[in-house]
Amino acid sequence: MPLFVAGLNHRNAPVELREQLAVEEDKLRELLGDVAATGAVREAVVLSTCNRVEVYGAADVPGEARAVAFRHLCRYRGVDPATVEPLLYTHLEADAVRHAFRVAASLDSMMIGEPQILGQVKDAFALAQACETVGPALHTLFTQAFAVAKKVRTETEIALHAVSVSFAAVELAKKIFAGLTGRAVLLVGAGKMGELAARHLVEQGAFPIYVANRTWARAQEMARALAGVPVPFDDLEATLPGADIVITSTGAPEPVITRALVERALHGRGRPLFFIDIAVPRNVEPGVNALDGVYRYDIDDLRQVVDANLRERLREAQRAEALVEREVGRFVARLGDVEVIPTIVSLRERLEEIRTAEVKKALARLPGASPETRETVEALSAAIVNKILHTPITKLRESSRAGASRSWLDLVHELFGLGRPR
Repeated sequence: MPLFVAGLNHRNAPVELREQLAVEEDKLRELLGDVAATGAVREAVVLSTCNRVEVYGAADVPGEARAVAFRHLCRYRGVDPATVEPLLYTHLEADAVRHAFRVAASLDSMMIGEPQILGQVKDAFALAQACETVGPALHTLFTQAFAVAKKVRTETEIALHAVSVSFAAVELAKKIFAGLTGRAVLLVGAGKMGELAARHLVEQGAFPIYVANRTWARAQEMARALAGVPVPFDDLEATLPGADIVITSTGAPEPVITRALVERALHGRGRPLFFIDIAVPRNVEPGVNALDGVYRYDIDDLRQVVDANLRERLREAQRAEALVEREVGRFVARLGDVEVIPTIVSLRERLEEIRTAEVKKALARLPGASPETRETVEALSAAIVNKILHTPITKLRESSRAGASRSWLDLVHELFGLGRPR
């Protein structure tokens, strides 16, 4: 049964349309049930994320199945199918396998190597299983896609390098300190990127978290969100000596942290002080970088790190693509074997039936044959059958792996009287 993938993603559809087509879980259950009830799609999995809406399926007529699935999806979401149809891509057979492997391995993501997509694919698969729309074809496909994604993660460094400004800040902090557990963080300002960097630091074990903001209510709100302590902005100088990592993201037109302020904070300190200045204009005077034990990175420094890491990810992605291509070849070869196995079994059974009957007749004419003679006749006839089987079986497997099995299946069934292939 042909495999297919149809959908649209961040490359070929605007975010407004992707938002319109996104399906929440309860509606997805209904959609899967309705699509399966049409009979056009034998098996179906729907993957709906912020960057893609895709239907993975097995169907006798993939083109019809694709149209049915997306007509239902558009009806559910109140979207005109005419706006969706021109944007849809469709992949069949080996191309569908390749696409599924690349999606699960995060090679088709907006940010190559991001970890979220594999979990989203697993959730979509589990939901389809619960709705009983997964059969042997999709079960085999997704099980292997998960294995390939794991292999890409373990055999390449595609996810090793930070490719967001906030993650890059955390990676730099890790290099400066032996570990982030117990490192005190001071967040100055309430910018979104600064908050995100602080959250990443918290996830790495940084604690305690202090939040200073000119608006006291905002400082309190942010501190609650980070399980931290609000600090009056006027107490910034008093708080700075106790911090290990300082994240600044205020909208101030002039630096709020000066070299003189940092020099006072360093008095008798004896450990590094790391500044992550994400603000534009910058909040930390460039001169602080000249002080011993002080490390200061601004937004341009962090973006240079991100750009370098992106180049590393792209290099690793090339290795991952080669790995995926090998796995696609193996998977398609196995699928091909599965397609011709029933014919091979029928052929063996047919020739074995003939062999057994002929051996029985021959031995009936040799009533005085010794056990050794009988064994020799059995072995001789079995060897002849195996030699006869070798060529048609080899041709069946080769043609199937080349994607041209149907003509050979028909020929073998015709020559050996096996009936019509299924």
